Amino acid sequence: MSAPATAPRAETDVDGGLFAAVDIGASSGRVILGRISNGRTTGGAGKGGVVLETVHRFPNGVVQSDGGLRWDFDALFTEVLTGLAAAGRAAAERGEHLTSIGIDTWAVDYGLVSAAGELTAQPFSYRDERSRAAVSGVHRQLDESRLYASTGLQFLQFNTIYQLAAERELGGLQALLVPDLIAFLLTGQRRTEATNASTTGLFDAVAGEWATEFFTALGLPKNLFPPLIQPGETIGTLLPGIAERTGLPAATRVVAVGSHDTASAVAAVPAEQENFAYISSGTWSLVGVELNHPVLTEASRAANFTNERGVDGTIRYLRNVGGLWLLSECQRTWAHEGHRPALAELLDAAAALPAGGPRINADDPAFIAPDNMPERIRAAVRNTGHVLPDEPARIVRCILDSLAAGYARTIADAERLADVAVDTVHIVGGGSQNRLLCQLTAEATGKRVVAGPVEATALGNVLVQARAGGAVAGGLAEMRALVRASQALDRFESSLV
Repeated sequence: MSAPATAPRAETDVDGGLFAAVDIGASSGRVILGRISNGRTTGGAGKGGVVLETVHRFPNGVVQSDGGLRWDFDALFTEVLTGLAAAGRAAAERGEHLTSIGIDTWAVDYGLVSAAGELTAQPFSYRDERSRAAVSGVHRQLDESRLYASTGLQFLQFNTIYQLAAERELGGLQALLVPDLIAFLLTGQRRTEATNASTTGLFDAVAGEWATEFFTALGLPKNLFPPLIQPGETIGTLLPGIAERTGLPAATRVVAVGSHDTASAVAAVPAEQENFAYISSGTWSLVGVELNHPVLTEASRAANFTNERGVDGTIRYLRNVGGLWLLSECQRTWAHEGHRPALAELLDAAAALPAGGPRINADDPAFIAPDNMPERIRAAVRNTGHVLPDEPARIVRCILDSLAAGYARTIADAERLADVAVDTVHIVGGGSQNRLLCQLTAEATGKRVVAGPVEATALGNVLVQARAGGAVAGGLAEMRALVRASQALDRFESSLV
């Protein structure tokens, strides 16, 4: 059964700085203002926390262009500037100014920039198929065991290393991961933020530096990526032209945060204990535990776990599992067919169905590309020897049952491989609002599930900026305490406990 456990929201009239979080996912982006409150009000002392205000939302998505699936980066950057201008106006209305800007996006994708600073083409999307053919060539030069022993990275056909191997000409160019590309266009400074660098397949998981021997083996320029920068360090200040377009002071700092959105989300997991599991649930589900050291064993490689950098040098030991992309693609297909059931109605109908229905492997690569998702799911069920009726509620229940089962398997594997034990699973991101998914996860794992915050990524982004600006002191434990103080959380218990 689920029971809401709402943390009191912090009352605030005390400014601890004003921070703009540029938070962009695979389907949408936002610019969010965040401030740190110590909770003092005219009525007395209260709990401190983080207060967020979204000032601009915009769509994002892939387009078929120039021979492949690409991001419309020019439009994306225009929206970022529009959002920053809105943030500046909102600050000015309060008689304030922005302390800094932080940027987080999805991982692995990049733009190629010339020495003159020009973007040579719109960046490819990881959903494009071009990298699939490059995998075998990379593995002829660097076998999978050798790659994993150094990078600790989960094998995914769209990892940056395989995308780069598919490029035809890299001479004189630099690769900037998407958040670094945005930061470069804002500041003119080329840097690679470390949490995102760790997703490329070209980063040494132990040394925390580029694995330069892999660049040599694959014939990649050693300076292909700009120098590394850590979360909390200043990338630069706004270029004059950007300041003019946004109305922000040119002295406004752009600060490196956990620029891989999962790194920012995990930094804001409201955990009270050290050993916990997390699920950053959105288009994808990132499921794992937080460690101090990577796990680079052959058993870990066989289980396809990844070791990515987190804020403060932590390791996000996780596996990519299918996500709510399956559900959103089903909704898109049904809408195209003229059937537009409300999500709440779909979830209620799915919850009313009995347990024990068919399941699929939610992270099968067959589900990566956009297409008729309901039919692909039904085909996957047929391949297991079962039948899934062509009814939206039953398809939704199959998706959520499959995700919960995948979460349970992944958490159990992480506990075994990393030799840790957890009793609480934190679900953050958009999936934390899906009460049926949260309850099914509690049942599948046999563990307590704490759901929220929805805006974990923006919170982590803001908190790293706030610490860099002196508005927050301490480490991850102190930042997470601020999240608990200011965010409403739900708890779900397994009926097996």
